[in-house]
Amino acid sequence: MKAMLLRQVWDLRTQPNPLELVELPVPEPGEGEVLLRVSACGVCHTELDEIEGRTPPPRFPVTPGHQVVGRVEKAGSGAKRFKPGERVGVAWIHSACGKCPYCLAGEENLCAQFRATGRDTNGGYAEYMTVPEGYAYPIPALYSDSESAPLLCAGAIGYRSLRLSGLEDGQNLGLTGFGASAHIVLKLARYQYPRARVFVFSRSEPERAFARELGAEWAGNIEDAPPLKLESIIDTTPVWRPLVEALRCLAPGGRLVINAIRKEELDKTNLTLIDYPTHLWMEKEIKSIANITRKDVQEFLQIAAQIPIHPEYQEFALEDANRALLEMKNRKIRGAKVLCLE
Repeated sequence: MKAMLLRQVWDLRTQPNPLELVELPVPEPGEGEVLLRVSACGVCHTELDEIEGRTPPPRFPVTPGHQVVGRVEKAGSGAKRFKPGERVGVAWIHSACGKCPYCLAGEENLCAQFRATGRDTNGGYAEYMTVPEGYAYPIPALYSDSESAPLLCAGAIGYRSLRLSGLEDGQNLGLTGFGASAHIVLKLARYQYPRARVFVFSRSEPERAFARELGAEWAGNIEDAPPLKLESIIDTTPVWRPLVEALRCLAPGGRLVINAIRKEELDKTNLTLIDYPTHLWMEKEIKSIANITRKDVQEFLQIAAQIPIHPEYQEFALEDANRALLEMKNRKIRGAKVLCLE
């Protein structure tokens, strides 16, 4: 099978083609697993974090990709949930222990044995992959393969972020950065909180224009002050400076939710710019999002189909994965990016 392989950590400033197109044997599903023939896989900023070493794979080589759509090709022993030919999706959560207090409380995203698809195990930048059947999800029929891929991570993590933001209808929501996840959050927020107003912060004028096109009440630069204070802000950027600026825009008692696996180190010195009375006084909160649960994915897929939410996306061939990643690194973004294998 064809696969894009990551053999080591790279600096994309000096190595713009970190993934190598190779031929590998088709994997065999183990006990309780299914083998998928991959048809589409979303491209996520977390892949950049893996490649550049902010959340490195525990071993190399590895095949990235965790927004995977495919069809069941074969079932391993004991796997009976899906029939051959059924279309399913795979998200960032590849598995968890199922026994610890976090797992038993439905917070498997916090499990010490949490394993991530495409980082801790081979993912969907390949023609085939395996996954435990309990961590695969039926895809609603109204979605194409490419359209459904971003829902599995950008959508699911956005859904978790919005839920944990504490936003109430009629309040003001800020979105910092406007890529794959944030554009889905805007669509979701407009449905779930019809009286809420959404304000978008982005360094990119095309992203700001896209946000206004999708219904944002206001869109400005990262450093700009919105016309109103915001009860909730969701940060989807890979850097630190937007956090400082977002805290300045929060209303008293407001909450900043950080929707990111890792932050780049380049501008970490901006954290020294935090001024307590300006940024944190008046009971402002900061909350991080750690991974996702299976419930997040299942619930969001159902809600997305009911609304329905149709993400915007650009398609790339599997062998063009490096180009898609480099465009993401350079902020050439409108919606999501998806690798097509069929």
